[in-house]
Amino acid sequence: MVNIGAFQEIFNQESLSKKEAHQKIETLMKDSVSVRTSLLQGALKQYIQALGLVNRTLPFGLAETGLCHHSDSQLGHSSGCSFEVTKSSLVWFCSPRTSSQWMDYWAHQRLQWWRKFALGPSDFEMCNVGDEELKEGTSHGVKVLYKFPWGSETLETLWSLGDTLLLKTHQGTCKKLQCRDGRKSVVPHVISISANVDRGMLAYLYNSFQLLKKPDNKQKLHQRMVLKLHPTLTPVKVGLDMGRGSSSELRQVCDGLFQEFLEAGISTWPGYMDTMSLSLENLHAKYDEMGVLFTVMVSETTLKGGLLLVRNRDTTIRETMHISEIKLFLLKYMSASENF
Repeated sequence: MVNIGAFQEIFNQESLSKKEAHQKIETLMKDSVSVRTSLLQGALKQYIQALGLVNRTLPFGLAETGLCHHSDSQLGHSSGCSFEVTKSSLVWFCSPRTSSQWMDYWAHQRLQWWRKFALGPSDFEMCNVGDEELKEGTSHGVKVLYKFPWGSETLETLWSLGDTLLLKTHQGTCKKLQCRDGRKSVVPHVISISANVDRGMLAYLYNSFQLLKKPDNKQKLHQRMVLKLHPTLTPVKVGLDMGRGSSSELRQVCDGLFQEFLEAGISTWPGYMDTMSLSLENLHAKYDEMGVLFTVMVSETTLKGGLLLVRNRDTTIRETMHISEIKLFLLKYMSASENF
């Protein structure tokens, strides 16, 4: 457990410099059982228990997402800050014969995954970890980087760990660690893949933001800010709004559509509840900056003939669609977007 009293004692020592206080806090955090800096150790401890689930057959992996503690010194900075980050981890257990092939496979797959959801895939790149950065027991390391405006930063690391850490975690139980590799029984090699989810999301936000210029009828240039997140990553798929008319009846239709979308798993922004009235152009500009995929407008035309005005964020094309077709259209679009 974290010793709160020890923290308070450090903070009360006015004679300590900022650097000394930071070093003491770091030492305290490292000694604390409840603070973790990596998800790897937990997966290694679960290894023997997991063998029963896979019938002691290689390869297999253990995946997890969770909070880990980090300090600036781990990132090459020295501001004295410590914080939590969301990490995702895959620990892959494989045959010693094929560990190098698996390392190459996962390096390729992980770079392709980051690029798959990117507006500018070339901003994501991969490099080998230098010998001076290799951890103890690590034979090879690879980084996935993103080129931020201030420079490249690591989003994900892949380590080829051999069997050293697994044997160290389960000392004296070598036979229990063995798996089948064809006709042989071997202690598997470990490949650790760890991604910083928070920094990854920041990379996608930077990568997806666009400042577009478009001339109007008078040849004046207008800037349009768009957050073009991949449809799969866009948190809000639909902005539901209403035009002028019988507000009570339009609101009733919007309420029905809003509930229908939520039940279908379509995340929707209830713009029709906003008390501030915006022009259609300003409304579209607002949703573009939010990254909303579609704007659905309910109007008097909807009350008369069931027609909605649907506008696509990426193409800016507006089209009419019957209210009975809108849910299926959105579901098909989202399903197809997972494959491009």
